[in-house]
Amino acid sequence: MWKGKKIPQLRHNFELYKLRRPFLIVFFLKLPAACESLEINFKVSSALVEIVRRISTRPRYILAKIDKNVLSGCHSGPWSIKFSFSLVLGPESRHPGVPYIVFPGNVGDSNALADVVKSWALPSRLSSTKELLLNAERGGYAVGAFNVYNMEGAEAVVAAAEEENSPAILQIHPSALKQGGIPLVACCVSAAEQANVPITVHFDHGTSKQELVEALDLGFDSLMVDGSHLSLKDNITYTKYISLLAHSKYMLVEAELGRLSGTEDDLTVEDYEARLTDVNQAEEFIDETGIDALAVCIGNVHGKYPASGPNLRLVLLKDLHALSSKKGVFLVLHGASGLSEELIKRGVTKFNVNTEVRKAYMNSLSNPKQDLVHVMASAKEAMKAVVAEKMRLFGSSGKA
Repeated sequence: MWKGKKIPQLRHNFELYKLRRPFLIVFFLKLPAACESLEINFKVSSALVEIVRRISTRPRYILAKIDKNVLSGCHSGPWSIKFSFSLVLGPESRHPGVPYIVFPGNVGDSNALADVVKSWALPSRLSSTKELLLNAERGGYAVGAFNVYNMEGAEAVVAAAEEENSPAILQIHPSALKQGGIPLVACCVSAAEQANVPITVHFDHGTSKQELVEALDLGFDSLMVDGSHLSLKDNITYTKYISLLAHSKYMLVEAELGRLSGTEDDLTVEDYEARLTDVNQAEEFIDETGIDALAVCIGNVHGKYPASGPNLRLVLLKDLHALSSKKGVFLVLHGASGLSEELIKRGVTKFNVNTEVRKAYMNSLSNPKQDLVHVMASAKEAMKAVVAEKMRLFGSSGKA
C-alpha cells in the first residue's frame, strides 16, 4: 500500500523541482524489530529501486540510511543493501554508476552525513546540454553556444545569461583548448557551476579522435564530433566511435554533416570545399551514429557573411527540421553571427556564435586604458553586450 501510493508522488515532486535547485528526497520507515523477516527488507529495497527507476533525471548520489542494528545485527540487513545496490546501479539500472552511500543511522554528530556526501558527490550544474536543448525545443526558442577563450569571455557569457535570465552554453574550440589547456576548461566549468542560471560547457569541432577522447574526461557536458572533412562512410565510423564513448559518460553528442565554408580560429574551408547537407545522407548518418544533435550546412558560413548577406536554403532547412523531429535529434546551426530570428521559427535549437563576440573583444582592445584590469573589464562588457543581444534574438531571455 505504501509503495503504490507514495512512490508516484515522490517521483512527481522530484521532477517538479529538479531544474531549479538541488533537491533531496528524505523518507523514514520505522521497521519492526530488527531481523524480524527477510521479506520486509526485500520490500524496502524494492521501493528504493522503484523510486530511482521512476526518476528520469540522473541523481547526483543515492543515500541509504540504515538503522545501525539492522546493519550489524542480522543477515537480512546487509543482504538488503547488496540487493538494492545491484538493482539500482547494475546493468539493468536507469542510472548506472551513481555513487551509492550507505550511512548507518544514529551515529556521528550533526555534520557526519554532510561529510560523507561531500566526499562522494561532485559539484553539479543546474542542467545538462540535452535538457537545455530539449527545453528550447519545447519552448520554441534557441540556446546560444558562445565560444570563449579566456576568463573574461566565460564571465561575459555568464553575466549576460544572469542579467537576461537565459540559459547558455560555454563553448571551447580545440585551438582555444590548445592555448588555455585544462585551466581554461576548469574556468568554464567553475563559472557554469557558480551561475544561477543553467549554463553548460561544450567542446566544439573535435576533428581528431585523440583530442575528443581526451576531452571526455575534462568536465565537458557535451561535445561535437567534426568529421565533415571525411567521406560519408568514414564520417559515420568516426562519429559512431566517439558517440558510444561519450554516451557512456552521459554526454550529449553533436556532429556535422555537410561542410561550412569560411574561417574559424585560423582554420579555413574554401568555397569549393563546402557541401550542403543532404537529407537522405542525414537520415542514414543519424541512424548509424546515434547522435543527439545534427549541425547542418544550408549556406551558412563560419566568419563574416558577404555584404549581400547570407544565401540560405530555407527549403532544405525545412526538410532537415522535419527529419530531425522524426528522429528525435536537435538541429544546430553554426555561423550564427549575422543571422536572423526567422531561423529559430524553423526549428533550430542551438546557434553557435563566435565572430561577433571576438570582434567586440578585439575592438575593446583598441581603446586606450589606464590599467590591465580596465582592459579586462572593458573587454568583458563589450562581449557581454553582444551575448545579451543574441539571447534576446534567439528568444532565450527569460527562459532560464
